[in-house]
Amino acid sequence: MKKITRRSFLTVCGAVAAAAALTACGGSASSAAASSTSAAASSTASSTAALSGNVATGGSTSMKNVIAALTEGFAEVEPGVTVSYDPTGSGAGITGATDKTLDIGLSSRALKDDEKADVDGTTIALDGIAIIVNNASKVEDLTVDQLKQMFTGEITNWSEVGGDDGEIVLIGREAGSGTRDGFESIVDVKDSCKYAQELTATGAVISAVEANPLAIGYASLSAVGDTVKMVTVGGVECSEETVKDGSYEVQRPFVFVTNKSVTLSEQAQAFFDFATSADAADLIRTAGAVPVNE
Repeated sequence: MKKITRRSFLTVCGAVAAAAALTACGGSASSAAASSTSAAASSTASSTAALSGNVATGGSTSMKNVIAALTEGFAEVEPGVTVSYDPTGSGAGITGATDKTLDIGLSSRALKDDEKADVDGTTIALDGIAIIVNNASKVEDLTVDQLKQMFTGEITNWSEVGGDDGEIVLIGREAGSGTRDGFESIVDVKDSCKYAQELTATGAVISAVEANPLAIGYASLSAVGDTVKMVTVGGVECSEETVKDGSYEVQRPFVFVTNKSVTLSEQAQAFFDFATSADAADLIRTAGAVPVNE
């Protein structure tokens, strides 16, 4: 049941008080007061009516889990609203917001300067991607450039980056994975990685690295436990704090893109407000990203 706002409560109280005063002046006055009370009650009911309709979102495939979690959480608040999601890529999400075919476009990269003329970008979360090695590995730190050389096959032996002699075994996600897309985009190795294994789940990547002393892989920060070791990147550990302050390099923003010339519908604004509120922080974290509002 929805709470009655303070404004609505005072409206009803005022009407009731008027009814009491007019009753003392006679029956006709009482009738008028009753009408006033009825009108106020109707106004209150109208102002607290549940929202309905659709919110059209689309774009970044990497934001799939975050949008799914936010949609599920929002359904508990506004069950009459449907949030649709079309995973077409960040560029298409920005275009959809620009040409007004989407209420909210989704982008897993920051807006470019030439895109900002028509749309606004609001970061709702950050995607921190941890670099993981076997617990037995001597390697503690890697640079982004070393990661690039390792995953493209330019560096093939652990001894070249401070580890024991042994061929580097690259573990990654399958084509289409949001985590893979994020890692490859940030490290600038898109479509050029020399994977030994391409696995379909984060847990599988972690298990493969855990089982092989020569393996290296990547996974969302929230999924990594103590069965593998997270190496620092450029001397910075991967944590919520370093992702939030920008010092950890292997990260990117998750952005809601909205058209500057259009006022969001009531239901779209409600979803936007929910997604950017502190109430959504745990949902975002559970989905594998780092919340920015809490």
